[in-house]
Order: sequence, then C-alpha cells, then structure tokens
Amino acid sequence: MNDLRRRWDLGSLCRALLTRGLAALGHSLKHVLSAIFSKIFGPLASVGNMDEKSNKLLLALVMFFLFAVIVLQYVCPGTECQLLRLQAFSSPVPDPYRSEDESSARFVPRYNFSRADLLRKVDFDIKGDDLIVFLHIQKTGGTTFGRHLVRNIQLEQPCECRVGQKKCTCHRPGKRETWLFSRFSTGWSCGLHADWTELTSCVPAVVDGKRDARLRPSRWRIFQILDGTRNFHYITILRDPVSRYLSEWRHVQRGATWKASLHVCDGRPPTSEELPSCYSGDDWSGCPLKEFMECPYNLANNRQVRMLSDLTLVGCYNLSVMPEKQRNKVLLESAKSNLKHMAFFGLTEFQRKTQYLFEKTFNMNFISPFTQYNTTRASSVEINEDIQKRIEGLNFLDMELYTYAKDLFLQRYQFMRQKEHQEARRKRQEQRKFLKGRFLQTHFQSQSQSQSQNPSQNQSQNPSPNANQNVTQNLIQNLTQNSSQNLSQKENRSNQKQKPGHKPNESTSSNGTNDYIGSVEKWR
Repeated sequence: MNDLRRRWDLGSLCRALLTRGLAALGHSLKHVLSAIFSKIFGPLASVGNMDEKSNKLLLALVMFFLFAVIVLQYVCPGTECQLLRLQAFSSPVPDPYRSEDESSARFVPRYNFSRADLLRKVDFDIKGDDLIVFLHIQKTGGTTFGRHLVRNIQLEQPCECRVGQKKCTCHRPGKRETWLFSRFSTGWSCGLHADWTELTSCVPAVVDGKRDARLRPSRWRIFQILDGTRNFHYITILRDPVSRYLSEWRHVQRGATWKASLHVCDGRPPTSEELPSCYSGDDWSGCPLKEFMECPYNLANNRQVRMLSDLTLVGCYNLSVMPEKQRNKVLLESAKSNLKHMAFFGLTEFQRKTQYLFEKTFNMNFISPFTQYNTTRASSVEINEDIQKRIEGLNFLDMELYTYAKDLFLQRYQFMRQKEHQEARRKRQEQRKFLKGRFLQTHFQSQSQSQSQNPSQNQSQNPSPNANQNVTQNLIQNLTQNSSQNLSQKENRSNQKQKPGHKPNESTSSNGTNDYIGSVEKWR
C-alpha cells in the first residue's frame, strides 16, 4: 500500500508539473507564433487569408505535437525508442541482392526441384583433405571469380599473392598443401581450361602426385570413388550463351587460340580428323563474325554443355558413334545432372546472388562485395535480330542448359533466403522467451525479498507465506529445464551435422519445405 501511495503521489506530481509546464509553454508560444504570423501574414491580413480561427487551429496543432513528443519522451526515454524514431523517419534499406535486375521479383519457377537439390550446405574442412575444384569455362567471368577466391576471401591463413605473379599460394592452416584447385592457385595442372571429363580424371592424380594417371582415367575414377577421406567440391560459373559467344568471338578476333587445351577424353586427345581446325594460320585473329559462325568445328558452339558433360558417354569427339540427335540429348542431360550435383555454381549476370550462395554453401565470407558489370565487350557488339537468332541456334544446347541453370540458381537463392529469415525469426522468438523468463524470475525474487523483510504484514495478508517462494522455485526449475532441453537439442543437431552421411530428420525441416513449396505454388 505504501508503494502504491508513493507511485500515485509521484504520478500526480508529474501530471501537475506537466500541466503547468504546458500551460506556460503554450502561453509563450502563443505570443511567439502571433508575432511570427504578424510578420509573415501581415500583408495578407486585408485579404482575409489569416483570421483568428486559423491562428487558434494552428496553435492547437503545434501544442498537440509538442505534447505528444513530451509524453513519448516521458514514457520511453531509452535508446530503444530513439532508434525506433530514427528508423521511422529514415528510408528503408534496399536489399543488396536484388540490385542486379529485380528479376527475383518476377521470377516464376519452371522446374520442380527437391529440397536436396535446393539446399546447398557443404561442411568444407579446410584443415583436412577437402578440395575446391574450379571448372573455368571460357568467357564466363571465371577470371574475376577466380581472383575473388584467392584475394577477397576471409581465411585463417589467407592466400599469399605476390605482385607480378599470376598464381597465389593457398595453403591449409598449418600445412603445406592447397585447399583450392584453380588457375590462380595450382595453375592449369590438368590442361588449359580443362572440362569436367578431364578434371574428374586428372585432379585426384595431380593431388596425389601421380600426374601420369591422366592416361588411365577409368582407374582413377574408381580411385576417386573409393577414396572416402578426400572430398572434391566442384564449382563453376555460367553465362548467357549469346553474350558468352560474342565475347569469345571478340577474344579470338584479338588472337586467342587456346591451343594448349588438351581435350583428353578416355585416355587420349582427339585426332585432327575428329577435331579439325577452323583456321589455317597461327591464329584466327581478325575473323569476322560471319566466318566465326560458319565453321562447323568451332568449339565455341555449345561450349558450356560440352565442358560440363561426360564426353565418354558419347564416344568423346568421335561423331560417328551415335546419331547427332541422340548425342545432343545425352550431352545435355549429362551437363544438367553434373551441374545440379556440383557443390556450387554461379551466374555472371547475378554477381551478388552468386556471392551470397557461395558464402552460404561453404560458410566462407568474402571481404568486399562483388561488383555487377553490365557493360562488357559483348554488350558493345550491335547485332540484328537475324544474327541473334542464328547465334541462339548454334548454341541451342547452351540456351536450354542456361534456362535450366538460371531456374535452379534463383530457386536456390529464394530457398536459402527464406531459410535465413525463418532462422532469424526463430532466434527472435527464443530471445523474447528468454527475456520474459528473466523478467518473471526477477519479479518473483523481488516479491520474495519484500515478504522476507515484512513477515508480520505478509502473514496477515497471505496465509501461506511459502506460496510465492514455491511459485518462484517452480518457475526457476522450469526455466532451467527448458534451457537444458534447448542446449541438448542444439548439441544433438551439432552432433548430427558432424556425423558423415547422416540425414536430417524430415520432421525438423518439413515446415521450411512446406513454406517454400507454398510460395512456389503462389508464384505459379
């Protein structure tokens, strides 16, 4: 009762002071505003635009605004409310991952992918034997992405890159062996711009110091499967086929040939009859676009499908093994399958989303954000509609693969972003429960302390003096049990992540999957 009387007296005093202050402030503001209005609207008084009623109305609005500010400051003087007020008047922060072309807002999925296809989470052990293998396709922005991997990534032991040298030293922490297989770390160890067929046969042998095993690809594929202690995580970058084709033409026009490419398949490189040359001189510099498109042996045609597929399924470069239609179908399905099961792939047209998905997949963060360059050499080439259609026809397999890859890429981005929002919401709910429990615990402890200080008064008002203490003890016990259960659940989840080959419980992920499938149905 004494506390209530003191609180009531304090509230009455505050209200009285606030009323007097507002009255005095209103009186002084009335004189100030009238002086200002007389200066500003004095010449217009004869017209009748400013009368006594408008003065009173404006004064009432100003008084109401000042009263609201004073009450808000009295009710919530802390920094939290100040931050809320600043956020209310500030403009919303734009989403950095939708800065490319806002395509995610218009994105409508075409393919039905499973949760395993969309969820990409690699437990990359940089201190163990895991290895990231970068499959670099020509003119897809792979040089820029490769530099990001060696110069722009946060590591316990960063790569050592010296001025004037193309390759960097990327060692594991405490070891003298690399964790990255790329042109900027190991060089072209499996040949210039080695494709999927070459890398899967060559990388295990190169890593183990057995370079002569390139001529025995089938044996080392078996070795790769049986070697369970070493994980090879393949990654790549794709690009819009028309832009990539024009970029390669401009590159060849300046003198590029890529003669050092081995094209090893099934233990041997192709013969000159299997892979004829499109030019007779040292290079193909200065060739016009029409001549570039007319060569039937030009490897620029459908290059992305060829570099991502298993060429041994179609007899490598021997075109007489099967009909052309069947060969194209096998190559396309193989490229799609290999791309889907890769640890990661990005798209040149979506630099920030590529950065986001790589960071979420490997749990490795970049130092500075990626930059989207919309002006390239390919974009400077002006072509008419007929040439555009002809380039698309020459790269019809790449066009279908890119459509498939873009759909999978954006669905993975949407899925990972939604999963991230769900995790943030779950953490906020747990934090609110924790703060609520702390508040109740403090409240009951203060009540028990006041009861212990005034035992005679408590006995007259409460026939059971131990009731509040029992409630407090039960509350503390429940909070302790809940916290221990949460800790045990987190430990179980961490243990499940550490066990190789362990699949998460379907019930724990069904909510996220159902939410995502529901959103996909809405997009349809």
